[in-house]
Amino acid sequence: MSVFFLCTFMIMKNLLLLFIIFLLPLSCTAQTDPKSDKEKSEMKPSKNDDGEWDLTVIDTQFDYFLNAVAKPISQYSESYLKTRNTLLASEWNSYYSSGRYRNVIESSIDYDPKEKYGLKFEYKLYQVFAYVNWKYGLRMSGLSGSDTTRY
Repeated sequence: MSVFFLCTFMIMKNLLLLFIIFLLPLSCTAQTDPKSDKEKSEMKPSKNDDGEWDLTVIDTQFDYFLNAVAKPISQYSESYLKTRNTLLASEWNSYYSSGRYRNVIESSIDYDPKEKYGLKFEYKLYQVFAYVNWKYGLRMSGLSGSDTTRY
């Protein structure tokens, strides 16, 4: 009787081993499909409850940068920021579409230079570009000289 149990144990052990070997390649596949070109990621400005344009930045260090490192909003005019943001958004989208800096630039920016976003939005968008320079060292030609240095 013990030989029977020993043979059964060996067969079960081998079946379990084969089952694990069969499932191993399946567990190594990606769980989500990569985004197709049709599903490009895009950063879009949106209006908040007050009807003002707003931009949400999901990076815990950005608020620190905005409050402790970035120049204050009073240092800029809306027209200056709009001009810079037009150049910077174009440069950013060029990097995104070419695949350069994939580890930093994960989405394009839907920025319309004809839209009146307001000073707060223009400032925050400009500081996104300055932040990327500060944190990752990504040089962008549209940033002013004083905003391109690491602090």
